[in-house]
Amino acid sequence: MHAFDVLGDPVRRRILELLADGEQTAGALSATIQAEFGISQPAVSQHLRVLREHGFATVRAEGTRRVYAVAPTGLHEADEWLERFRGFWSQRLDALATELARGKRERRLASDTVDQAPASERKEQDNARHHRRDRRDAA
Repeated sequence: MHAFDVLGDPVRRRILELLADGEQTAGALSATIQAEFGISQPAVSQHLRVLREHGFATVRAEGTRRVYAVAPTGLHEADEWLERFRGFWSQRLDALATELARGKRERRLASDTVDQAPASERKEQDNARHHRRDRRDAA
């Protein structure tokens, strides 16, 4: 089963979300999943088994309890598969960062220009800005 087949199930994703907050006993996981999804304890156990067998979770005995934790192996498989696609969103995020920086710079320059203008000119600019806003609000 591929990593995304494991992650494709909402119950297994939820179990991983719970485990991301820290180790949990099988009983605690089962109670939460049963309450949220309305499935039986054996069904929860089956999902835990799939997560263990595919490297997404580990289990250790603690007395009579079974304590589950996130395991990195399955997540690494998903991460490696996604690696080839990161360039698509990295480029877009870089472009977004450039545009945000450009906008900040333009606002700062515009603000500096207004601050350096003579008082009478700043008053005219403020009046024009308020007039445009009033017309827009009236529309």
